[in-house]
Amino acid sequence: MRYSIRIGEAKSITGRCPLAVWRLWASMLLLAGAVVLASGFAAERPEAPLAGWGVAAGLAAAEPKAASAEPAPPSSPGPSPAAAEPKSSPAPKPAPAPAKPGAPPATEPKPSAPSAPPAAPAAGAEEDEYELQRLLIDTIDQVERNYVRPISRRKLIEAAIKGILNELDPYSNYIPPEEMSRFRESVEHEFGGIGIQVTMRDGQLIVTSPLVGTPAYRAGIIAGDRIVEIDGQSTAGMSLDQAIARLKGKEGTPVTLTVIHPARPGRRTITLVRQIIHVPTVLGHHRKPDHSWDFFLDPQARIAYVRLTVFGRDTAGELRKVLKGLVSEGMKGLILDLRFNPGGLLSSAVEVSDLFVAEGPIVSTAGRNVPERIWKAHKEGTFGGFPMAVLVNRYTASGSEIVAACLQDHKRAVIVGERTWGKGSVQNVIPLEEHSDAGGKPGASGRSYSALKLTTAGYRRPSGKNIDRAPGAKETDDWGVRPDPGFEVRLSEREMLALVAAQQARERVLPPASESGGEAKGPPASGGPADNRAADSAAAEDPDFADRQLEKALEYLRAQLGRGK
Repeated sequence: MRYSIRIGEAKSITGRCPLAVWRLWASMLLLAGAVVLASGFAAERPEAPLAGWGVAAGLAAAEPKAASAEPAPPSSPGPSPAAAEPKSSPAPKPAPAPAKPGAPPATEPKPSAPSAPPAAPAAGAEEDEYELQRLLIDTIDQVERNYVRPISRRKLIEAAIKGILNELDPYSNYIPPEEMSRFRESVEHEFGGIGIQVTMRDGQLIVTSPLVGTPAYRAGIIAGDRIVEIDGQSTAGMSLDQAIARLKGKEGTPVTLTVIHPARPGRRTITLVRQIIHVPTVLGHHRKPDHSWDFFLDPQARIAYVRLTVFGRDTAGELRKVLKGLVSEGMKGLILDLRFNPGGLLSSAVEVSDLFVAEGPIVSTAGRNVPERIWKAHKEGTFGGFPMAVLVNRYTASGSEIVAACLQDHKRAVIVGERTWGKGSVQNVIPLEEHSDAGGKPGASGRSYSALKLTTAGYRRPSGKNIDRAPGAKETDDWGVRPDPGFEVRLSEREMLALVAAQQARERVLPPASESGGEAKGPPASGGPADNRAADSAAAEDPDFADRQLEKALEYLRAQLGRGK
């Protein structure tokens, strides 16, 4: 796109407008030019492309909602981690969501060079373009000067940007500086904090679980603890977001909590030193007595279970480590659970797919200003020689659809569950402005950015088929990932909520039975560890619930292993 208007000509354009308008006009021209350059050359930038993103796992406490044609898919709901407030998705306008606009990890594939820019518009088109831009500037000027109440120029400009993006797909949005920290945490799954998940219950800040290996875990904070003060300030009347903001902070800084545990008399004051908290994205089926994950769902048949909550920077590395351990322990079959997974980094989804496929295409992308790119599998480091089943549901989206489609097209795994969300677009995070952090929030330092999260390409599965569900798409159209014939198992809304509750319960780190305050007692779950009270507690809420999708996957793998004997 070419701009023929020069700043020196401004006087002849707007006549009697005040000097502030000229400055605003110049700013808008620079902004428009930056957006054009960013859109045209995004493929050259080192930003990490997102295979669709919602808020990261574990940050939203909403229940899953029925799928619709427009909003982005939600992540698996759950209590909010005190140091990392994702969950993808998530409404299409972040959440999530989400990402550091700096260099991607070493494993990030380098995009190809962009295609040639489009031809310059004709003179008449440029004139129309100028008139439209003047319309926008005059509107902002009129509002700023004459609206009944004062309104800041930044607020007007940001509203204009959001208005532009609202005309695009649901996944393109503007991330203001104050939301960049949360978006970055949702992508990297790291934050400065003490490592607890919290929720608000009847106006009280309750610990739902500490994260294993964190300062809170080492200090003995347990599920059910009530945090009544943070650094001497009462949590009564605080919102969940306000409490989380106080618990988070810069690595190495202290925070003092006053805690009450239901089974212990009196208050307990604990001073913890914040550290960088890494939120795991690779989970097992249930926890062992030492709180580590047990990945074997059927120990006798050596069938393992792995759940991926999101595709973050470290997901592929975490999964590779887990798979090596399972193979060394004699794994003969694997269930990969991608239900409620909203996606994440494109590079992470490609790397995870590459762990199971030895050759051939994984995914291809192409856009209006982005040439076609094909990612291919590599034989080295491939885990094979065992049957696989992949669990998906109607909230499986984006990056998780890349993995499911790749394994299905290469006949590496059978897909079990229900048709996926249908998000086949890739977003690039393009930094816009930079300025100093302000506001005195704990841990705020350095400089922050606003950014544009813009859909720049769409992707297709190895077979070349479409994944993206366009507005107005019909059930008979080609989108998403369908279960293999004979393996469709659709859960009711009640079953879906029970499944979410069971997953959340298994993630919790519970105190010893003697300190549980009478909560969550019961016999060990079948096939589980000696202390699996969390899963039993979830089952007690809906005693009739059975994970029919998981049972179908187990049935398939047992049959496959039986044929091999």
